[in-house]
Amino acid sequence: MVYLCAKSVLYGFAQSQQDSEFTFLLPAGRRECFYQTAAKNGSMEVEYQVIAGAGMDVDFTITSPHGYMLISEFRKSDGIHTVEPTEDGDYQVCFDNTFSRFSEKMVFFEVILEGQAGDTSEEDDWAAMAEPESLLEYKLEDIRESIESVHRRLERSRQMQTMLRAFEARDRNLLEDNLWRVSFWSCINMLVMLGVAFTQVYTVRRLFDDRRRVRT
Repeated sequence: MVYLCAKSVLYGFAQSQQDSEFTFLLPAGRRECFYQTAAKNGSMEVEYQVIAGAGMDVDFTITSPHGYMLISEFRKSDGIHTVEPTEDGDYQVCFDNTFSRFSEKMVFFEVILEGQAGDTSEEDDWAAMAEPESLLEYKLEDIRESIESVHRRLERSRQMQTMLRAFEARDRNLLEDNLWRVSFWSCINMLVMLGVAFTQVYTVRRLFDDRRRVRT
């Protein structure tokens, strides 16, 4: 569900998503907000990174479902914030570029939900499959804990790789921007040097150019 306003754009993620990633272009003088539904007594982690744009900075806020400002940052290029325990309702995550009149920003962010009510479905499935311990060689609980531990570590590794890709994209954009600036000013300096050289040659030739008439 997407809501459009005069000065901001509001996006809503699906409630069933436990991990949401998004890269968007934040125009100059605009503010864009995203809504993420969270369950009570869970954990919500928000990581963001400005990967392109002059200054590489935005204003960032997180607002609770009841309208309380939980996180507020100004002119930052990246950040990691965790809200726990969460409340039932929609959290508002906003990125503000109204302080910039001309420069648009490209922003990547990720929302990670843990310990939500929807996570209990897998445990119920495991419990339904359980049999008397006399028929099992290993404890089902130990197997489940091992699998969940591996799953959490793999998921965290994937999240870290996503953030590293965002950092790499920001560094690449910064290098390309610096390359353009260095090339532009190098050309300007070359033109100035050529202009000075031609001016000096012309001036010296004028000094030795004797146009007086010689009588014979």
